[in-house]
Amino acid sequence: MADAELEEIRRARLAQLQQQGPRGGGPAGQDGGEQAQQRKQAEAEQRASILTQILHPDAADRLGRIRLVKESRATDIENRLIMLAQSGQLRSKVTEEQLKELLGAIAENQRKEEEEHKIVFTRRKGGWDDDDDLLDL
Repeated sequence: MADAELEEIRRARLAQLQQQGPRGGGPAGQDGGEQAQQRKQAEAEQRASILTQILHPDAADRLGRIRLVKESRATDIENRLIMLAQSGQLRSKVTEEQLKELLGAIAENQRKEEEEHKIVFTRRKGGWDDDDDLLDL
């Protein structure tokens, strides 16, 4: 019940912010910046709402700790979780163990990508060597 009520309040606030946008007060130069800031804030609230609906508290706590260490990784994980939720692939709330599995899968994908772009140098044997020049003296 509390999640549904919170979501309804957020939707009402978002609608209110969208209606205020074009008519907002202040100089014309500040109006665009304020709209962008309000849009970012509304998007952040919507993301937070979705994440609270799809994550167990332990998983949300772990994601918060990840955000403290590396914000880009936490954002990537959030985007993937939201995408899974919107496509209907999540049947229940994500537990901490499932989040760990997702982190492992992401790390494995990144490792594979790094290996694909890896450049390997092989030296020829029996070729010219600087040390050989010193021995001929």
